[in-house]
Amino acid sequence: MGRKPTIDRRELARLVADGLSVQELAAHFGVSESGVMQAKRAAGLAKPMLDHSGAVPWKLARVHAQSGPATNLRNLSAAAQGKPPAAERLNTALRWAQRLVDEGLDVRYDAAEGFSEVPAPPGGSHVAAVLAAARKGMEAR
Repeated sequence: MGRKPTIDRRELARLVADGLSVQELAAHFGVSESGVMQAKRAAGLAKPMLDHSGAVPWKLARVHAQSGPATNLRNLSAAAQGKPPAAERLNTALRWAQRLVDEGLDVRYDAAEGFSEVPAPPGGSHVAAVLAAARKGMEAR
């Protein structure tokens, strides 16, 4: 079995600065696109990823990961972090969250059943906190 191809960090940095795509870099270095992304992260050349763990604190079952509530919470989280999604996605998330807050509701997550709307606890709801963070992030822009 042969040695795995290596990616020279200086050459990678130069080619990234020249604007080569991940696909072009993969072909150039003879590695997978995933290998290029790993090398870019290791070299500090990749854009930092958003962290949605505060907005979606549950370990979601695969079937629920793209559900409406999960998507809306991630979109609000992105806005809170200064990287809002497309306007229509953000507006959908904002309307959804505001409806829940106005009706005194929150979300609950169960791995077997998915998301459900429940009465908000007396101390304030999770959705209200995520919505407030999103609005604050949007004001900062």
